[in-house]
Amino acid sequence: MGKAEPGGGAKMSRGMRVLPEEQEEVLEELQSLGWYHDNLTRHAAEALLLSNGCDGSYLLRKSNERNDLYSLSVRARDSVKHFHVEHMGSSFKFGFNEFPSLKELVMHFANQPLIGSETGTLIVLKHPYPRKVEEPSIYESVRVHTAMQTGKTENDLVPNAPSLGTKEGYLIKQGKIVKNWKMRWFTLHRNELKYFKDQMSTEPIRALDLTECSAVQFDYSQERVNCFCLVFPLRTYYLCAKTGIEADEWIKILRWKLSQIRKQQDQRDATSTL
Repeated sequence: MGKAEPGGGAKMSRGMRVLPEEQEEVLEELQSLGWYHDNLTRHAAEALLLSNGCDGSYLLRKSNERNDLYSLSVRARDSVKHFHVEHMGSSFKFGFNEFPSLKELVMHFANQPLIGSETGTLIVLKHPYPRKVEEPSIYESVRVHTAMQTGKTENDLVPNAPSLGTKEGYLIKQGKIVKNWKMRWFTLHRNELKYFKDQMSTEPIRALDLTECSAVQFDYSQERVNCFCLVFPLRTYYLCAKTGIEADEWIKILRWKLSQIRKQQDQRDATSTL
């Protein structure tokens, strides 16, 4: 496929005007798409795709710039690229390609096209990101912190803010060989649970890949209270929190992560059988 234009997008053809009734019909069609997110902002799209998506995940959203513009947000490894899709009245323009209908544009995406950005990044569009995704049940306790800095703009701050579905804090962990308990600093980001010697340490002792975790559950086999465990193929990790509420929060968000991982796997399996 030809190179799509990130950021600026194509200019509106001279004399081209989209009528309100045409726009309304298009919106109705778009709403029937499971991966169209009408009111999603650029920053929210980046947070969703980085937190819960994977390489090749994509979604379509309304652009804030013009009524006839839409934005295709695509995760490319650890970043998100944005491309313009322009409604030309009787067709849709995406990069150098023009599609006579929304249906043909959708069919094009179903074939997992390869797109290229001006920076040279090549991306295969593999996984449409669904509009209806359940939020973690402790969503209200997950906070995004930003700080005002002199000379900085919102664009400078947002990439450094933690994505949705993150958590960090001290937990007591049981050793693998010597079954003693030690306080460790844990961070949950995307599909990785890392633990460090303490909060000031920069290198983790270990990073656990949650795609390999089969279960997260309360554990009552230990002498300690507020314990839970993570079950992996070669080892079960036993952790304890300071309070029952804190243990419950960790379990809920970890289980939510596992449910999202399984949904993505089911989507990949369904796509591969088409």
